[in-house]
Amino acid sequence: MERLFIKEIELLKLGKNQVFRGEGILAVTKALLQSGVAYVGGYQGAPVSHLLDVLTQAKDLMDDLGVNVEANSNEASAAAMLAASINYPLRGAVTWKSIVGTNVASDALSNLASAGVKGGALIIVGEDYGEGASVIQERTHAFAMKSTIWLMDPRPDLDSIVRCVEHGFALSEASNSPVMLELRIRACHVQGEFVAKDNIAPAMSTINKADPASFLYDRLAHPPATFAQEKKKVDERLPTAQKYIQEHRLNEHFGGVAKSVGIILQGGIYNTLITRLERLGLADIYGISQIPLLVLNVVHPLVPDEITGFCAGKDAVLVLEEGNPEFIEHQINTILRRADMQTRIYGKDIMPMAGDYTADVMMKGLLAFLDETEPKFVNLEVARDRMAEHLSVKETASHALSETLPPRPPGFCTGCPERPVFAAIKLLKEEIGDIHISSDIGCHSFATYAPFSLGNSILGYGMSLAASAGVGPMQKNRTIAIMGDGGFWHNGLQTGVLSALFNHGDRILVIMQNGYSSATGQQYIPSTHVRPGAPPQTAEIERTLKALGVTWLRTVRTYSVSKMVDTLRDAMSSEHDGLKVIIADGECMLARQRRLKAEIGHKLQRKETVITPRFGIDDEICTGDHSCIRLSGCPSLTLKPSSDPLRTDPVAHVNHDCVGCGLCGEVSHAAQLCPSFYQIERTQNATFAERAVAGFRRRVISLFGS
Repeated sequence: MERLFIKEIELLKLGKNQVFRGEGILAVTKALLQSGVAYVGGYQGAPVSHLLDVLTQAKDLMDDLGVNVEANSNEASAAAMLAASINYPLRGAVTWKSIVGTNVASDALSNLASAGVKGGALIIVGEDYGEGASVIQERTHAFAMKSTIWLMDPRPDLDSIVRCVEHGFALSEASNSPVMLELRIRACHVQGEFVAKDNIAPAMSTINKADPASFLYDRLAHPPATFAQEKKKVDERLPTAQKYIQEHRLNEHFGGVAKSVGIILQGGIYNTLITRLERLGLADIYGISQIPLLVLNVVHPLVPDEITGFCAGKDAVLVLEEGNPEFIEHQINTILRRADMQTRIYGKDIMPMAGDYTADVMMKGLLAFLDETEPKFVNLEVARDRMAEHLSVKETASHALSETLPPRPPGFCTGCPERPVFAAIKLLKEEIGDIHISSDIGCHSFATYAPFSLGNSILGYGMSLAASAGVGPMQKNRTIAIMGDGGFWHNGLQTGVLSALFNHGDRILVIMQNGYSSATGQQYIPSTHVRPGAPPQTAEIERTLKALGVTWLRTVRTYSVSKMVDTLRDAMSSEHDGLKVIIADGECMLARQRRLKAEIGHKLQRKETVITPRFGIDDEICTGDHSCIRLSGCPSLTLKPSSDPLRTDPVAHVNHDCVGCGLCGEVSHAAQLCPSFYQIERTQNATFAERAVAGFRRRVISLFGS
């Protein structure tokens, strides 16, 4: 079930001179509306998904303004919406998680950039280079340079973010080019405030409709028009964009007393830099730096005059650029050499080549730069002492822990309906030997971790079946591709299922049908059964597959481990030479528990009876071999000391996190493990008859106990 953004929607209604207080991505959402955006699209994916989630839930407000909002089936679908800005003076924005989302949308974006736009076209992408990133750590910068799309990277400050959104549209219109706005997780979730403006209803909208644009061949991304368009990119659009950036001072210059050195940095890492400068004694608590800073809120294109003007008279400049390769550093070196300026540029030679520029990384790099350059008016001794003090505090904190904390990789939620499928695959492997598993993007990719350790490749969202095409015919056993229902609709239907049918691929596809795009925040998908306020969906996966010609098709309740093992075994040994699809049906437990919690609360208020199942393990029966844990991996299934003084091994134990899915018992039955699991039922608001029966049972049990 999707998160409800009731409070956030109210923030979108703020008017002139009212103060908006909230997080970065919601500031972007408000900035779009006060910039007169006419249409918004996108594909869910944290951390930028709040933008789309809020707008889709603010339907009444969008209808009043005449703004068209669509939750697209994938990023390519979202990018294609920007075609509206090619022929019409419409401001449009789309959003997704990059770089994987940008890769999916690349065809539409390339053609959009070639044709150019009349109305402002803004692409808002989530960027992350940290170790906790859920995607590959490539850079949107590379795509922006390749397709001549301007790229903004605002300081993580709400005023700066809102300003970049507003100027992003204006820059796009002035240069007839699409603009990308990249936001790191830090920027999306930074808290702050800004003075709002009134929302602007677009002149052309769902309320004020217009006639079609006149046909102009040169607006098409099609030869021979494309040859002229590519020339315009360099000869006209680029100089116009650079002029706009310079005239409106989109990049910020902060002065400092140490004139012989300077720092050029991406706007998105400004907050980290300024806090580290303050820690080293090189900036005050208000962010006034002793070292001059050039903050690039627009990282592509660079403005040569700004670079040379900043570097003039300086012996050395440090370029802080997250990600690899060092595009900005290369460009700055080229600009300086062409201007015959000999300012020494430091960058990736003292900073890490790749990865997130964390506080520690930034501090070490700054000190290395200062040690190399020894600038006047900078007290290096103080900086070194501050660094030593910081390291000492870190070391003290690490020693405060009596033991090293164990690693905590991400995993399935308690009661997740996908876990039993992998338990079944593991049991099948015990029978027939190893199986090539083609994994996919989604919650089910957690099966690559212990205790399952299942998965040989992850190539892209919804691409697991396609990824098994090359290796499948060369395996002794048939391959199994795992795909979520979100991935199925995003990409898997076209790239996997249709291709397998066309090529008569003898493969097995397991579709995890949990009802939501769970890994990105439980957004609704075409096969979601319950969508409040929306008509019933007819895009059922089973009916879709039958319509396409899939003949070997089974739907199995995920928690039925024995039946799942039998179905997988049948798929492996079947004489059917073609695609075999197993739909593993089980609603996302997190969404289910959220819904049940509300339903149970209402029942209790009405004094209705509520029965909640819970599972446990009999200490006296448990043998302590823990095979149930190795096959299940449920977070609620853990260990505790045995109550038998003659047994030293700990016994299995079900803690209070249990949601009563019954998987532990199912696994024990399917694997013929010990019968130590039991089920109890907790009854609230019990009837008189139920209380009487419970009392009678207690008396009988007490007789046996005596």
